[in-house]
Amino acid sequence: MNGTRILLIVGGGIAAYKCLELIRALRDRGACVRVVMTKAAMQFVTPLSLGALSNDKVYSDLFDLNDEQEIGHIRLSREADLIVVAPATANLLAKMAGGHGDDLASCVLLATDKPVLVAPAMNPKMWAHRATARNVELLKSDGIAFVGPAHGEMAESGEAGEGRLADLPSLLTAIDQQLQRQRAPTPAAGPATGPASGNLLRGKHIVITAGPTHEPIDPVRYIANRSSGKQGYAIAQAAAQAGATVTLIAGPTNLPDPAGVAIHHVETARDMLQSVRAALPADIAIFTAAVADWRVDVPADHKIKKNKGSSANAPALRLVENPDILQNIAKAKKDRPSLVIGFAAETQTNRLIEFAQAKLDKKGCDWIVANDVSVDADETSGANTAGVMGGVMGGDNNRVHLLTQEGIEDWPQMSKRDVARRLIKAIAKHIDGQTSLERKVGAS
Repeated sequence: MNGTRILLIVGGGIAAYKCLELIRALRDRGACVRVVMTKAAMQFVTPLSLGALSNDKVYSDLFDLNDEQEIGHIRLSREADLIVVAPATANLLAKMAGGHGDDLASCVLLATDKPVLVAPAMNPKMWAHRATARNVELLKSDGIAFVGPAHGEMAESGEAGEGRLADLPSLLTAIDQQLQRQRAPTPAAGPATGPASGNLLRGKHIVITAGPTHEPIDPVRYIANRSSGKQGYAIAQAAAQAGATVTLIAGPTNLPDPAGVAIHHVETARDMLQSVRAALPADIAIFTAAVADWRVDVPADHKIKKNKGSSANAPALRLVENPDILQNIAKAKKDRPSLVIGFAAETQTNRLIEFAQAKLDKKGCDWIVANDVSVDADETSGANTAGVMGGVMGGDNNRVHLLTQEGIEDWPQMSKRDVARRLIKAIAKHIDGQTSLERKVGAS
């Protein structure tokens, strides 16, 4: 980051104090940081603190006589290499989406021709509100990059969920990725080669699902599966490193949020489908999540107590089928991504390809990635995988078969990160081939 000029716009949220640490970290890496504060931000941190750490003037007044003699808001918007908005409140996102310019921060964002990275932070209910979701999707379609929000405890007592400002390592990684994309040359036409990094998928929006879903039985019990989410998270990270704008919709996992990825945490299959639809339109959708096929029709309001006596008194659970997320999106008439990829996890090794081909035909998707998740599937781990945890589910390795309209590719066993990189390169090659075909048709 040595010599990089970053304009940091600080919004008016409790997380504003975390920008002190961000400024220090950016300057330690050699970046030059200028700060613009909203009026609300001054209620949480002082211009004196931000100015001391940035070693520069802090800007906040659109009608400052000295600054505006030189059209200060235009100058600020153009002199930076990257604009970072952190924390980005619901109000600030709404202003950006609506094209408002009623204060210095919004005027700078309206006048800039430089990349903008947004780090939202707000109450989980505000983040989940449909108005905020619409604004976020509009900004993403305009090319605004997002990092976070993260999931966790909020400043308000008893509040928890998705809405925390992304942590410092995630912010720094996302900033670094944006700067690398600017420095990287535009890729020439031709097949994708090399690692899944740089600009292979620049300008593409990819929606990825990962992890299991939890379907409540009562307030303390749920139906779930053993998916760890590792493969989906690895694909999201590889796609971000390839220059794509990535929206990751994740069920409950124990994994840290991947850097440079907009992540939405959900619990149930219905939540996941709703989040996927909200994330559209997208160029590519990859469905790695192990979604529960069934849910309890009416979960109990209180913990179900064990009845005394024989097991014949056990409560009966009425199950209903969950929505098929892959099929819903693959067969959608509106906002269907041009490439829809599903995953087929099977335990009958000798019928893996048969089941995967049937799924490809039934669901209406373009590709299927089939993998064997039987208990002894991970032959290289050296661990005894029989019993509780399958070798693939929860493990770090995978062996997959890629089914497309062109045929079947059998990939050797490799780490899930390598599977992710290879899949991203296959996607880039496919897109490049489609683009070349369109060019030929247009020229004929």
